[in-house]
Amino acid sequence: MADLKSTFSNFYYVLKDELLHDPAFEFSDDARQWVDRMLDYNVPGGKLNRGLSVIDSYRLLKEGQALNDDEIFLASALGWCIEWLQAYFLVLDDIMDNSHTRRGQPCWFRVPEVEFQTASGQMIDLITTLQGGKDLSKYTLTLHRRIVQYKTAYYSFYLPVACALLMAGENLENHVDVKNILVEMGTYFQVQDDYLDCFGDPDTIGKIGTDIEDFKCSWLVAKALELSNEQQKKVLYDNYGNADPENVAKVKALYNELNLKSAFEEYESKSYEKLVTSIEAHPSKAVQAVLKSFLAKIYKRQK
Repeated sequence: MADLKSTFSNFYYVLKDELLHDPAFEFSDDARQWVDRMLDYNVPGGKLNRGLSVIDSYRLLKEGQALNDDEIFLASALGWCIEWLQAYFLVLDDIMDNSHTRRGQPCWFRVPEVEFQTASGQMIDLITTLQGGKDLSKYTLTLHRRIVQYKTAYYSFYLPVACALLMAGENLENHVDVKNILVEMGTYFQVQDDYLDCFGDPDTIGKIGTDIEDFKCSWLVAKALELSNEQQKKVLYDNYGNADPENVAKVKALYNELNLKSAFEEYESKSYEKLVTSIEAHPSKAVQAVLKSFLAKIYKRQK
């Protein structure tokens, strides 16, 4: 896996160089340097799980056959397309959340001498003025599930495997069951993310969680609303979505009062059992191996 990651990482520089010197863009030297810096700052710094999963999944689908150099490069190129997409989503996410850190360093829009800050600031100002749109009563586990399926599950889990299946000559219409399992896995992954945003160690996860301040439809708040009595709901309505540390502390205290850590552990255990059962029911051992490799990467993760 270490060799695979090293090979995959090296292809980033090949692809970046092709992009920076593509005559279609007509970059000036200054523009090329700026794009170069922007890409290095945002694209390769994560865990690379999505990109690596394309190669890993394709290799497992080949059932032990060695990949040739062309196959490794093509799978890597597809993987880096997903990582590029992920970087784009994270930059936007940080702007919308008014975040401070990402992957242990300042968010891109907060880096000095970046013209993007002006547009970002305008966007943040627009978002934070939409206070009238806040309605906590809409935040249900059903709504949360619908949001995360489209926000995370499809591109983070199904897309890498879909790329690998297409490379292997498969028709995606024959693999709807694989899509359903991966979307379910992606939903579980996002619930983990919501949990870690509140209860995770910022040094471990590489960012400071702001879901409470940002009025996010998090699994934690949806579950809290489901479990709360009227008095506890009032605490959420009065404090959720307020950036003042005292308000945030009251929400976290209620989460502890409702024992959401145990609720999450129960959810995690049931999700894992359901996923394992679904995976083991799949007729192809190669596809099973792909799905199990995904699940192994995320089960009980801390970051």
